Amino acid sequence: MNIQKGSFRSIEQLQNEYLSSSVRSTEENKNGISFRDILIKTQTGVEASELKFSKHAVNRLSDRNISLSGAQMTKLENGAVKAKEKGIKESLVVVDELAFIVNIPNKTVITAMGREESQGNVFTNIDGAVFM
Repeated sequence: MNIQKGSFRSIEQLQNEYLSSSVRSTEENKNGISFRDILIKTQTGVEASELKFSKHAVNRLSDRNISLSGAQMTKLENGAVKAKEKGIKESLVVVDELAFIVNIPNKTVITAMGREESQGNVFTNIDGAVFM
């Protein structure tokens, strides 16, 4: 700590000196991409959207080596919109050969499975299905 003319520097001066770089980076984040958007893009390979992915869904996508193309993500979002229009709360949304359980009010993908996992399975606790 520097002593200026026999006195200590004020807290405000120290804050400005030591915290200014972190404040700048926080402001840049406000104007740029959010952490959530970066995380979703990294884990799913597509830009973030209205839909969120639960931790369970992200793990399933990773475990099952499922990556969504931009077109598939658009279909998934459109399927969620159609389900909402019909008043569905918990929906099975089938996109190409992928199946997703989506909580419509929370706009959250709860789980995801590929063709192998979804064949012969029974889907429970849903009140509607949308095929895209």
